[in-house]
Amino acid sequence: MTIADETTSTDTPEQAEFRAEVRAFLAANAKPRQQASPWALNVHTSEDEARAAFERGNAWQRTLFENKLAGLTYPVEYGGRGGQPWMESIYREEAADYDVSVGFISATMAMLLPTLMKHATEEQKAYFIPRMLSAEISVAQLFSEPGAGSDLASLACRAVRDGDEFVVTGQKVWNSMAQFCNWGMLLTRTNPDVPKHQGITFVMVEMSSPGIEVRPLVQPTGASHFNEVFLSEVRIPVANVIGEIDGGWGPARTVMSNESAFIGGGGSTMALFDKLLLLARQFGVVDDPMIRQELAVTYTREKVLGYVGDRIMTAIRKREMPPVDPSILKLYIAESRVQSGNLGMQIGGMAAQAGDAEETIWMEHELLNRYGVSIGGGTNEVQRNNLAERALGLPKEPGYDKTTAWKDIPRS
Repeated sequence: MTIADETTSTDTPEQAEFRAEVRAFLAANAKPRQQASPWALNVHTSEDEARAAFERGNAWQRTLFENKLAGLTYPVEYGGRGGQPWMESIYREEAADYDVSVGFISATMAMLLPTLMKHATEEQKAYFIPRMLSAEISVAQLFSEPGAGSDLASLACRAVRDGDEFVVTGQKVWNSMAQFCNWGMLLTRTNPDVPKHQGITFVMVEMSSPGIEVRPLVQPTGASHFNEVFLSEVRIPVANVIGEIDGGWGPARTVMSNESAFIGGGGSTMALFDKLLLLARQFGVVDDPMIRQELAVTYTREKVLGYVGDRIMTAIRKREMPPVDPSILKLYIAESRVQSGNLGMQIGGMAAQAGDAEETIWMEHELLNRYGVSIGGGTNEVQRNNLAERALGLPKEPGYDKTTAWKDIPRS
């Protein structure tokens, strides 16, 4: 029995009608998901493979848009459906049985669309939101720099105003899929004479603009998920500023909060607990009391993540303040992945570290990637500071760089 079958009996008439619409749409436009090995990895091994996956995601997003199933909670005037948050849950439940995915752009839509709704002008909303929902526009995040990762507000990418344009020069790094995206959300330094958080401007930039060079960072798999982006006297219209000039830290914080919620609320077709339980049975250690205890921890953490993630994402779709700070979700999933990665090694023992069996490769992947989520989207240390200051109201960490003009802060 699928999740959708379990929940159908509790649908209201309105929900049942929408579920029937989604089922009919999927039956007409998608292929049922084929039975796959639980140990299969979704890892690209070449740039061509990565591009093909990116384009498939965009194509599915266009199909959703053409059938009024994109932007379910966004206003009709911006290309959305103007619906209710429960529609997102029903769509996910039904789509779980089909081989469909929006892919990478689901992440930047989750981060940027709520930011545009909160900070953009009416003209900007009318331009960007429909084009993002239809996948005409795909957006890369141009935030981090070689000298501004965890301390993002120290960024040095400089924007100097020249009439109705900014002239931007600088470098960005760890920019996911920037080689494929046609727009970027860019943080720039527009005023070096004020403290670092106060002189930042958030601006949208076309990736085809003269002066932009994208250099892929090739990973051991053979593909390039991340990139470096170099900007050399790139001219960007002042009209592309989201929010206020020198007030870009507000929109940036909104993006990062939504990023934490997206990472923490992301799910998979098969829960990690289910895979670890299957692994324990295969290795004959399911009755080991230490293994059982750790499996119980994994199960509990997954349930907590699911419940909290649903509450946060429902609030975001309603354009409301989340009931809890999204940083707690990001931090919790990062710690959970360390626990589950360690458990995989504990279950597999020597077999988890050598050999070419599917299970071994999966366990090695979980081990190597257990810390990735604790870095991407803001390190655990940053998330703890966010929680301390925003959720608990504790005083900020002392430091002269909070009140000193950015240009006067020593740099290596």
